[in-house]
Amino acid sequence: MFEWFTSPEAWISLFTLIGLEIVLGIDNIIFIAILCSRLPKEEQNKARIVGLGFAMISRILLLLSLFWIMKLTAPLFSVFGEEISGRDLILIIGGLFLIYKSTTEIDSSISGQTHEEHISTKKVSFASIIIQISILDIVFSLDSVITAVGMADHIEIMILAVIVAVGVMMVASKAISKFVDDNPTIKILALSFLILVGVALVADGCGLHIPKGYIYFSMAFSLAVELINIKMRKKRLG
Repeated sequence: MFEWFTSPEAWISLFTLIGLEIVLGIDNIIFIAILCSRLPKEEQNKARIVGLGFAMISRILLLLSLFWIMKLTAPLFSVFGEEISGRDLILIIGGLFLIYKSTTEIDSSISGQTHEEHISTKKVSFASIIIQISILDIVFSLDSVITAVGMADHIEIMILAVIVAVGVMMVASKAISKFVDDNPTIKILALSFLILVGVALVADGCGLHIPKGYIYFSMAFSLAVELINIKMRKKRLG
């Protein structure tokens, strides 16, 4: 079971996979941070931990259900000559849900509602936020697990990489959430990123693959420009 301990290739795949899992989890952290910001302050940290806990559990359960995941690629039906599998359906529904949630959050921000007004008018509950996080966790986990399966040969390596990566995300999530909350323009940018991710998920589900490298590069470039803008604004105000 642990014969991979003596294999340098296994350790390289472990550390590479941990890095990839963290990168693939960034959009998950951003989504969780934005949803949790709608809860009262005293519940936000708990929701983040529970949300990321669900992310870890869903990833591990999917890894332990590799046979089921492989069956998801079997065509269920076809639309306009394009075969649709269970995996495609999950990606399309998850992508549409992500687009819907992101656009409604942007609309809420543009309308100028404060968190308190938004919470009182929408009656956001801890349970509803956790349910929404759980739905997207499954979609993000599918992407993450497919990457893990393609990179490592041992199930122990895959599970260990997921546990370490989610642990790192738990430590970083509070700082990321605070940064997003303190900078409204970053929140809008993050929501725009999530719309982009949602479009990519829907496209992937429809058989049109958009290379993740393009998406992550555009995110990194836009974020770098926005960070420069924030620094310039602080200098002017200071």
